[in-house]
Amino acid sequence: MERSNVTFVVEFILQGFSDLPNFRRLLFGIFLVIYMNILIGNGLLIVVTKINPALQTPMYFFLGNFSFLEICYTSVTLPKMLTDLWTQKGNIPFLSCAFQTCFLYILGVAECLLLAVMAYDRYVAICKPLYYPIIMNHKVCVQLVIASWITGIPVLIGLTYQIFSLNFCGSNKLNHIFCDAPPLLEVACGDTYQKELSVHVAALFFVMIPFLLILISYVKIITTILKLPSTSGKSKAFSTCSSHLMVVGLFYGSGSIVYLRPKSSHSAKSDKVFSLFYTIVTPMFNPIIYSLRNKDVIAALKKLLPK
Repeated sequence: MERSNVTFVVEFILQGFSDLPNFRRLLFGIFLVIYMNILIGNGLLIVVTKINPALQTPMYFFLGNFSFLEICYTSVTLPKMLTDLWTQKGNIPFLSCAFQTCFLYILGVAECLLLAVMAYDRYVAICKPLYYPIIMNHKVCVQLVIASWITGIPVLIGLTYQIFSLNFCGSNKLNHIFCDAPPLLEVACGDTYQKELSVHVAALFFVMIPFLLILISYVKIITTILKLPSTSGKSKAFSTCSSHLMVVGLFYGSGSIVYLRPKSSHSAKSDKVFSLFYTIVTPMFNPIIYSLRNKDVIAALKKLLPK
């Protein structure tokens, strides 16, 4: 490639919802309400899991950390999206785009790993109840949470560096709602096969391995539950896992479609929709799912909130 074709990009333009100019204000209102619900809903879950004595168990310790992670994860993309909708501009400096991508990946991987840790917690509670207090002691719980947060950091910083060390040519417009690998690779110069391969390998490693661990945990959990003699025991055991399974399904389903499907089947519109699912919809439904399907959380919220 001739060097004259290479552009030194100082900023990108996120096109976002530019194809829906008449709905910008409506979308701004919808996403603002969603963001407030995410902050308030997950914030309440953090508070009740910290101050309520009945919720001082490993399951709720992980849930409180997961809620905090959801707030951080959403805050990487949604405030910028709201600003772009309000100002009708999508400009984002090169370095800010790199930071957004890096933090999005770090927090996304932390979410995958923490979901796997929560599945392991349910496995120990149901399959090895007598050893549960010993295996899932507070020190182990803290170590598992810290490991979930930091495990992917070196690899994901390296992956982000690889993507942003590319030369970008032609248009600096990204047909997406936030900075992400697929739209960035589309505007990069030359052969991007190796970088695309790196993204897919990282996704397979950090997304599919935790998913397989979750799957193995639940195969063992279901096998154990089916062996329980009483119907009420089976129902109670299933109810403690259903909320977690719903969150896993929402997050993994949309995330896998975006990052693991073949490039030939990608389209900008579908990528935006599925990206909204794993960055916004899942964090919004997390407190709703855990509140509506958990009697302990409902009781704690009733004590906390005024009648």
